[in-house]
Amino acid sequence: MKLAKTLLATALVGLTALPALAEDKLKIGFVYPSPIADVGWSAELNAGRLAIEEAFGDKVETIFVENVPEGPDAARIMNQMAAQGAEMIMLGSFGYMNDGIKLAQQRPEMTFLHASGFKLAPNFSNFQSRNYESSYLVGMAAADVTESNVVGIVAAYAIPEVIGMINGFALGLQEVNPDVTIKVVWLNSWFDPPKAQDSARALMAQQADVIYSLYQDTPSVVTVAEEEGVFVINTSSDMKAYAPEWLLASQIADWSSFFVRSVQATLDGTFEGEAFWGGMSDGTVDVKSWSDKISEATMAKIMEASDAMKAGTFHPLTGPVVDQDGTERLAAGVTIADQDLLGIDWLVKGVETRLPN
Repeated sequence: MKLAKTLLATALVGLTALPALAEDKLKIGFVYPSPIADVGWSAELNAGRLAIEEAFGDKVETIFVENVPEGPDAARIMNQMAAQGAEMIMLGSFGYMNDGIKLAQQRPEMTFLHASGFKLAPNFSNFQSRNYESSYLVGMAAADVTESNVVGIVAAYAIPEVIGMINGFALGLQEVNPDVTIKVVWLNSWFDPPKAQDSARALMAQQADVIYSLYQDTPSVVTVAEEEGVFVINTSSDMKAYAPEWLLASQIADWSSFFVRSVQATLDGTFEGEAFWGGMSDGTVDVKSWSDKISEATMAKIMEASDAMKAGTFHPLTGPVVDQDGTERLAAGVTIADQDLLGIDWLVKGVETRLPN
């Protein structure tokens, strides 16, 4: 915590010291929940920022602050960006939502993009990725390689997006091997490498021979799995370099097209707050670095499911689906609605760990 406060103080000083930008440039601020590294959630969001700079050149000027805790610090930074003349702000964490929508209401002339949330305003969009699609695919792979029939998940927060990904992962597992048990450790943090590594080891001690690093914004879990000789799956970036032998697959999110389109709308004065859902079909979601240890038969099934999702003919969360208590949540043939995904608060049968209160 002391380190986080030091980094935040440094970021605030740097932000305050920024010179006034040219009047004819669109000023865009980016707020990231973790440090920008070579991989991870913040790295992918920052790749979107760089795509904006490449697409618009001297029409835009971007500023950013990284490793910003949710709460008063985030509110202070976004308000400071607005006071300095930022006309657009990207908010990169679910917990920035309430402060962000408040600022959007106070500053109707500005536009906002918010990650993973559900609130909207005329000048406030949210963006979601259909990661449950790629989660389903990597779940199929996990089922193929597990020998213990126990798979562990190191999960950040029990927010709807993460819950949806766990459910997609579980259903993919069960498509290949219905006997697999899934254990989850909830970190309640986007960025806590030591705790993430300890959690991965604890899951291995419970016989988990595949570990799913779900929104851990560093390769901390991935490197532990490589050291211990345990298969690992990660989210947000390709982390093959950190686990050349034991990486099973990496889930990817690419926000570049959505960010560029939103900036163009802001420049044109046509921005309208929207709920953007990017998935396999538009290239927002993908899977990289499939392991050659996955059997040919299962890879064929994975590619078939991937092609169907890209074509819009298959949705992983389609019934019959029952929850941990045996209650039917989706009847046969019924696909979960996006609105229901935004508030999903149940886990499918086969996930042993309960949601935190």
